[in-house]
Amino acid sequence: MATATKTVWSVDPTHSEIQFKVKHLVISTVTGYFRQFEGTVETEGEDFETAKIQFSADVTSVDTNMEQRDQHLRSADFFDAEKYPKLSFTSTNVTKTGEDTYKILGDLTIKDVTKPVELKAEYGGSMVDFYGNHKAGFELTGKINRKEFGLSWHAVTEAGGIVVADDVKLAINVQVAKPA
Repeated sequence: MATATKTVWSVDPTHSEIQFKVKHLVISTVTGYFRQFEGTVETEGEDFETAKIQFSADVTSVDTNMEQRDQHLRSADFFDAEKYPKLSFTSTNVTKTGEDTYKILGDLTIKDVTKPVELKAEYGGSMVDFYGNHKAGFELTGKINRKEFGLSWHAVTEAGGIVVADDVKLAINVQVAKPA
């Protein structure tokens, strides 16, 4: 019986985005991005259920469309980018849950804290692009509690309202490419 060959897919940063959303003042949502990141997905052949995922993002690339807030996020109150320049994710298990859906379990490390997280993934399909590169696309979602990762800055307004919620929603659109 022939075994499938190992394939290492690389994240295509020009066709991917790493996004997070957090409630501000409990009345609106602030959206942020990590602009610099890299990752790989290792599969047996093209079977994503066997995937081993490695991912990291440069926390100095955080972008919420407001430089003052971004500087605060890079500070020791949040990511402490000078001391901990990257966040990372390593999968521990991938399970196919439907025709085009997966549950991804893995370890997320932010600062010096590593915790298990669960992501839901929807497979968008695969295709060969104009240049002959084989690509596959996924949309991933999940939620973490920022305080569990040492992002514990807290403030309240004069009226007693919370400035930043604890729950952070993750929305990741990723396109991966396998070597030709």
